[in-house]
Amino acid sequence: MQSATRLTLLLCAAWAAALLYGEAGAYWASYLACSWPSSPSSPSSPPNNLVKVAVVADPQLMDSTSLGLPRSSIALQAAEFYTDLNMRRSFQSIILPFKPDVVLFLGDHFDGGPYMSDEEWHESLYRFKHIFSLNEQRTKPPLPIYYLSGNHDIGYSAFHSVHPEVLSRYEKEFGSRNYQFSAGKVEFVVVDAQTLDGAKGSKERSSSWEFIKMLSPGNASNPKVLLTHIPLYRPDNTPCGPHRSSPIINQRVSYAAADQGITYQNYLSKETSDLLLSLLKPVLVLSGHDHDQCTIVHSTPFGPVTEHTLGTISWQQGNLYPSFMLLSAGPKLSQNSTDLKHEYICQFVVTILMLVFWPTNGLSSLPYVSALVSFMRSVGAELFSRTKEKDDEEDGEYDMIFDAEGNMQYIKKAVVKVPSVSSDYRTMGRGSVVARPTVRKQQLEPDPSVLVEMSSEMISEDGGKLSRSSKTKIRRVLQRLFRVIQSIVIIAAVNLPLYMMLLFKDWIDR
Repeated sequence: MQSATRLTLLLCAAWAAALLYGEAGAYWASYLACSWPSSPSSPSSPPNNLVKVAVVADPQLMDSTSLGLPRSSIALQAAEFYTDLNMRRSFQSIILPFKPDVVLFLGDHFDGGPYMSDEEWHESLYRFKHIFSLNEQRTKPPLPIYYLSGNHDIGYSAFHSVHPEVLSRYEKEFGSRNYQFSAGKVEFVVVDAQTLDGAKGSKERSSSWEFIKMLSPGNASNPKVLLTHIPLYRPDNTPCGPHRSSPIINQRVSYAAADQGITYQNYLSKETSDLLLSLLKPVLVLSGHDHDQCTIVHSTPFGPVTEHTLGTISWQQGNLYPSFMLLSAGPKLSQNSTDLKHEYICQFVVTILMLVFWPTNGLSSLPYVSALVSFMRSVGAELFSRTKEKDDEEDGEYDMIFDAEGNMQYIKKAVVKVPSVSSDYRTMGRGSVVARPTVRKQQLEPDPSVLVEMSSEMISEDGGKLSRSSKTKIRRVLQRLFRVIQSIVIIAAVNLPLYMMLLFKDWIDR
């Protein structure tokens, strides 16, 4: 009976540990395993001057179209509850603690978005806002959030011509399907990928391509990031990198009858992908739709372009380890930021002032510093003398004396100290006869002839002859000026090569 009790307690502890880890510890472990990427030019510095973007892809909230179950089904409600709870925990316990500056959703917010009734669609929208805390904005100003449209939100091009109300319903809540925004000095371009390979005469396809072609180039020095829900074209069986856990999915395209557009595609067509890259010339492409990680590099005439396809954040959509991305973009644009030129000028002025006014003999030549040093020395001497007196008392000689009652006592012997002879006194002959010398007094008396010569030289200004003190001052000024110039030359010789390397580092890497 005692053994069964121990086993029960052990299993209870094991289950408690498993539940604690599964419901909380796993999220904390994921949070501790991630960090914001730093700038390539200074990998050791924290990204405080960068815009921190948290990227989420394919939440794809379950609904009645997901498993073919009625809305009142207990099984569907249980699946929705646990799926929503897992995504909410992932977002609140892992993503929000990183305190992102921007949150970006790469599409497919819902599962059956194009096919749901207005009532079910708004119910899913309420769940979406609850999962991702959109109704619980605690930051001031509110956290900026940007959305992409996915095929599970609005369908493909063939569906738009039959149900245009789906597009208006989406845009009423999430805004335009083609737009751009800035994060720091990076331009993000959002395109409605579901319409790019649509029927040539369709209105939606034309509006999307007009936006891309008429997109303002803006500042040529600001890089562009292309955001598309559907990934760009890649040849079949293209490797996706070490972070992918599922088999690679090759291109699959389904067309509607009579050139009515596309009903499904895994990737954009090669022509559409090449045209997008040539028009926008992005430095990075972010996409979703695939539900698993994939990193590939596209070869373009203007250089290689990396595309990261982000896996879904929902474990119900085939990703057992919900995915998200931490992206550092920047630097930040702030009106209160300090210009580097002003910092360099201030540092140069401080350098010159320090070189000019720094004491020749160091800080110890300053009055308050010398007084502090003298005080410390006096305190040390006082402590040393007290210690020496204490040691003398401990090391002295003692006599044993017995009193009338026969008790033994110790009495310290008297020490006769021989008076020290001052340097001003000398012992002459025998005994204690001391003679006081008179030579020192004679040495301290100045020679009148010397005083006359010095005073005559100081007041002889009528002849135009410079005094000796004036020559000493000029000599000191020239020495200080030479020392300042010499120090500036050494500082420049050491730091100019370093500055040049830092200046051209990014150009060489590129």
